[in-house]
Amino acid sequence: MSPSELRAAEGRSTGLALLGSELGVLFRRRRTWAMLAALAAVPVLIAVAVRLSDSDGRGGGPPFLSSITQNGLFVALTALVVSVPLFLPLTVGVVAGDTIAGEASLGTLRYLLAAPAGRVRLLLVKYAGAAAFCLVATLLIVITGVLIGAALFPVGPVTLLSGDTIGVDGFALRAALFAGYVTVSLLGLSAIGLFISTLTTVPVGAMAATIVLSAVSQILDALPQLEVIHPWLFTHHWLGFADLLRTPVDLTVFGENALLQLGYIAVFGALAYGRFATKDVLS
Repeated sequence: MSPSELRAAEGRSTGLALLGSELGVLFRRRRTWAMLAALAAVPVLIAVAVRLSDSDGRGGGPPFLSSITQNGLFVALTALVVSVPLFLPLTVGVVAGDTIAGEASLGTLRYLLAAPAGRVRLLLVKYAGAAAFCLVATLLIVITGVLIGAALFPVGPVTLLSGDTIGVDGFALRAALFAGYVTVSLLGLSAIGLFISTLTTVPVGAMAATIVLSAVSQILDALPQLEVIHPWLFTHHWLGFADLLRTPVDLTVFGENALLQLGYIAVFGALAYGRFATKDVLS
């Protein structure tokens, strides 16, 4: 093996070890478990509320709420609709805002950089950790929603928005697509949080700024007077996963959403690198 190949192998080994350490630290934190528990409580509360209510939900509420009593699988979809605008951005903002600023506030950032990791690799690992949280959080909501829905309500074939009917196994595939769609939707916000985290040594400030930007983007997206900028807002397609409930599956909005989030990842990833690469790390 040539020296360049040895260095590449050592770099991959270091990167994987750093990623494993990052994921271990992230998912061992009590704060992470508390946020995941709060997200898992969303479908449980929805299901229990519908079960104890005399109403079938036709008087109002989020989409799919009126279908829960006929099919418990719709608890997962309703929980996603409820969680995407507020609860998921709140938790993702906490994780992403803490990536670099948290290490700086603890005084461990310079020790991480002293290891043979490099600033680029550290940024990539921190972002990968935030992305992993997005996936775990979304899957947790979907899985908890399916389980509590099956426990409290009848479960059977699902009628899609297109009028077709699919079995439980077909719905499982759609549920995986829902989770993937929402995870992709949150990747742009994670990149924004990573960039903001490089600007400060106060993690609470980075978390708050990330969450506020998420709320501002959603408010701007709701104003018809600003329709011209709507397609460029990272929150614009967040609730577009309802289009996956059609036959055949329409992946157009999935692709548009993925392309939009990729743009935000590229822009704010570059900004994070530009800031972090020239930053004097004193803590």
